[in-house]
Amino acid sequence: MKLLEQIERINRLHEMIKYRRTGTPQQLAKRLNLSTSMIYKLMDELRLREVPVEYSRQMGTYYYSRGFQMKISIDFKLLAEDETRDFAGGSYLFGFSQIKSKIFSLL
Repeated sequence: MKLLEQIERINRLHEMIKYRRTGTPQQLAKRLNLSTSMIYKLMDELRLREVPVEYSRQMGTYYYSRGFQMKISIDFKLLAEDETRDFAGGSYLFGFSQIKSKIFSLL
């Protein structure tokens, strides 16, 4: 699944930046199985989102210039029968059964 792969890749990237172990953009691209141009685009995207990521030519690595924490995850949970009662079409309908009964009582 592409989404799960992307989340895993971002989490790996964060760990490498956090410990200053990315290597050059070319090395990082190889480690993440991306093109070098995608690494530059990804870093630009992070900076647009105000992530304090910088590159040091002297150290040959990306690093966070200020304290920064990031965690991206997805949790999967099977719902019990009573938990699925108020779901419809993938959207949660808060108190739908109560609203429906009030509407029909007015008719």
